[in-house]
Amino acid sequence: MAVAYQTRFGSLSSYEKGRVEPITDDVRNYAFSNCFDIANKSKPYERVVFGQNQIYVLEVARAEGESPWFTCAHDEFALCMDGEVEVHLIKLEASQHVPDADHNGAVLVEGQPQGAKMGWIKLRRGHQAMLPKNTAYQFRSAKPGVLVLQTCKGQLSVEKWAEICQTK
Repeated sequence: MAVAYQTRFGSLSSYEKGRVEPITDDVRNYAFSNCFDIANKSKPYERVVFGQNQIYVLEVARAEGESPWFTCAHDEFALCMDGEVEVHLIKLEASQHVPDADHNGAVLVEGQPQGAKMGWIKLRRGHQAMLPKNTAYQFRSAKPGVLVLQTCKGQLSVEKWAEICQTK
């Protein structure tokens, strides 16, 4: 007997907060279930950790307006979960690289980014962009949206486990 399934896609304006349910399905299908709830309660571009495996993290950010300029000593990825977000990229001059090549996580660029403009990417739901190491990037979004960032835990990573985890 075939079982009918219905896929529901969330957004900032329409989501159901996830909860722990006994299932017989593959739990990897639900990695992003609470990102909308977290983004809905976050400040623009606050990078809230909602998944961690050793030094690697998934961060959710509410995209709204212009972000500060970020950079990183390693590649990162941005996945647009809701809305439309532009990613502007500048290849940084060596003087603005993260001083420690082994530094984990994103940092704010000091001052205005100096270097060659690389262009920009327009992300919509489901689109992903690579954020290359030693590149300044800025997010711009006219309306609220949601980004998931794959990176390493760093000084800008915000942990709110007591607020975002199920406790009942």
